Amino acid sequence: MTDFRIAVVGLGYVGLPLAIEFGKKHKVLGFDVNKTRVAELQRGIDHTLEADLDGMLEATNLQKLNPALGLSFSSNESDLKDCNTYIVTVPTPINKFNMPDLRPLIKASEMLGRVISKGDIAIYESTTYPGCTEEDCVPVIEKVSGLKFNTDFFAGYSPERINPGDKVNTLTKIKKVTSGSTPEIAGIVDGLYASIITAGTHKAPSIKVAEASKIIENAQRDVNISFVNELALIFDKMGIDTNDVIDAAGTKWNFLKYRPGLVGGHCISVDPYYLASKAESLGYVPQVILSGRHVNNSIAPFIANKVLKLMIQKDCKIKDSNVLILGVTFKENCPDIRNTKVIDIYRELCEFGASVDIYDPWASVEEIKHEFGVEIIDKLDVTKKYEAIVLAVAHDEFKTIDFEKYSKSGAVIFDAKAVVDRRWVDGRL
Repeated sequence: MTDFRIAVVGLGYVGLPLAIEFGKKHKVLGFDVNKTRVAELQRGIDHTLEADLDGMLEATNLQKLNPALGLSFSSNESDLKDCNTYIVTVPTPINKFNMPDLRPLIKASEMLGRVISKGDIAIYESTTYPGCTEEDCVPVIEKVSGLKFNTDFFAGYSPERINPGDKVNTLTKIKKVTSGSTPEIAGIVDGLYASIITAGTHKAPSIKVAEASKIIENAQRDVNISFVNELALIFDKMGIDTNDVIDAAGTKWNFLKYRPGLVGGHCISVDPYYLASKAESLGYVPQVILSGRHVNNSIAPFIANKVLKLMIQKDCKIKDSNVLILGVTFKENCPDIRNTKVIDIYRELCEFGASVDIYDPWASVEEIKHEFGVEIIDKLDVTKKYEAIVLAVAHDEFKTIDFEKYSKSGAVIFDAKAVVDRRWVDGRL
């Protein structure tokens, strides 16, 4: 296949940058069921702040000059029928029982089944467990379309490696793993991605291998962070600063300097459950993976309870006390709030009767209200007296806050990111 007419299904943190890059070299339809999102992009606006807006303008203008090239956006399913290569970048969340929620993938596959034609390729980028593409998604396309897999249509898998908020390691600069349902299709998929990925590609021997490679990337990081988080829990009881220990141990060349912290986001806090669920379905209960998840999920309540203990030590009242949490996104200098664990700190403090303000200049007040039912303040009142302040996210804007003033006023200051001058800090993670 040389005449690629690409549809990128899902225009979030993963899909939009992909659509833009492909749109510079191929004809691309950026598709999303969210009409508001599509209208936003058609106006050249991206609330995720992930898009290269100049590149998006370049790609969209290209289609205006040559209908056979460039990028356009749509929420109309019928527009997908003109495409022959479908790249699915929808979310793969978990439910309240930490089990994989495949509904977005299944719905996207059902939609592909309604529009796919003979000879077309469906490529999945959504992170999932090994076997999901061929065992869960492809059969849906077959059933809806009436076409036969690897005879009438084909599949590929190329795991996303987007790092939200990272303006250095962007899409084209990160090596891409590719795969296909037949050797020929694997070559086509690899060549397609190679046309935009300057860092190069790695063609995996099978779709399952490509799926597994992605999910262990995040599971490995989760386990590594859980180790230092467990150290933080231990060293807290010893009165030792964990970051000081890591700095000392890090003087050895082969020591990995992971830091303790909250583990949220769309990947690390979710993907290990996908791998664990698949393993359990095969009769194996993973010990290390689930243990890591347990430790990392315990950090938010640990921080909240540590703050409460420090307040009691300072003779601060708990009920109706004013507490300020700085940051609610899952990482610094990024508006992404998916699976943020800061909300867990907030809820724990509220359960003890504290009056808690959350301030985050990066987060959308409306989005936080919609996703979590929590109202955050849109402006920091520097005159308000707080009994405790929790620095939960290390946004650059917070580094200029006068923590000395708050400390001298008697406030407990807990620094979960080890960025505040420790002279003014009562506790660090």
